[in-house]
Amino acid sequence: MQLTQINLQPYFGGGEVYTAFLCRALDCLGVSTTLYIHPEAAFWEQLGLPVSTQLIPAKNTEAILSVLPRKPLWLLSHGPQAKQILAVREPDWLLTAMAHMPLQGRNPRSFAGHDMVFPVSNWVREGLIAAGASVWKEPLYGVATLENRCEAETEAIVRASRFDWDQRKFRDRLLGLLQPLARPFAQQTRFNKRPGLTLGIVSRLTPIKQFPLLFSHLAPVLARHPQVHLEIFGSGGYASVRDLDKALSPIAHQVRFWGHQRNVGAVYAQLDYLMTGLPEKEALGLNIIEAQACDLPVLAVKAPPFTETVLEGQSGFFYRDPREDGGADFARLLDQLLDLQSPLHPVQATEHLARFSLDALVERLRPVVKWADERMTR
Repeated sequence: MQLTQINLQPYFGGGEVYTAFLCRALDCLGVSTTLYIHPEAAFWEQLGLPVSTQLIPAKNTEAILSVLPRKPLWLLSHGPQAKQILAVREPDWLLTAMAHMPLQGRNPRSFAGHDMVFPVSNWVREGLIAAGASVWKEPLYGVATLENRCEAETEAIVRASRFDWDQRKFRDRLLGLLQPLARPFAQQTRFNKRPGLTLGIVSRLTPIKQFPLLFSHLAPVLARHPQVHLEIFGSGGYASVRDLDKALSPIAHQVRFWGHQRNVGAVYAQLDYLMTGLPEKEALGLNIIEAQACDLPVLAVKAPPFTETVLEGQSGFFYRDPREDGGADFARLLDQLLDLQSPLHPVQATEHLARFSLDALVERLRPVVKWADERMTR
């Protein structure tokens, strides 16, 4: 069976990681993939795609439509299908999509006209149901795809840029050109874990994470706990980093930025807990699954989708949304963690982590492939 996937994102993120392990899971079911990608996306070759996946560069939807065969096709887009494809669909095309973002707070008509939408979490699924979309019966949860990187804890972590420069903006293009010129004069800084409790962010610093808003409430709490440190591994746009910096200014001496790091297994090994952002704009959180697979417990607001990915008291701890109580419950949790005698070991929650394995995704996809095959052969 053949599937045509579309992912034209030029930048690497969770949706691209998901696309890669989706191709691997489909390959296990005998489904090959033709994957249309952005010509400037240079990361696909490093994502371990199976040989059954064929990469085809396409700058935009029009370029895809110009080469799509006018025959029965199963098309799967990552995010809603483009309006141009919906407008010219052939009668024997099966138009489907992966929903990587919750519809709550977004355009409820985004997935109108699709034959089926596949959610990555129950939180996403609930939003799709409320919007009246044709939604699959269960979420297609993501996979912890670190392979052997959890053991790579001896590799040095060196500070990198905290910025992702947006080439569409003149300011970012200019700063992006100037930053490499200053790099030879900057001292190379290597990570060393500081005494005390180490919390970490391992994520792209994107608006959906809402880190500035989160730490506008949590920074005063952390300021009362000088033995607690926050290490930030990830990069973001100029405005996102600027706003996060401002929110963290009361605890600047407790915070360090390390930029994007390729070896996240080495990063997880240096942390005591992973911190999530705020929940409602988040779809799932692949970094949360990765951290637990590397035996790093998670601290998260007690709300979906985090309640789907973290097992309270076994793979992490929850606290009340600080927008509701000004961070009082987070303060309680910090005191508890500082007194905790026996740390959590998420890898011992084997049944919980098994939900996010490649084998589990293969089994979730089996009825999807059967459904698509039946629809295509009617």
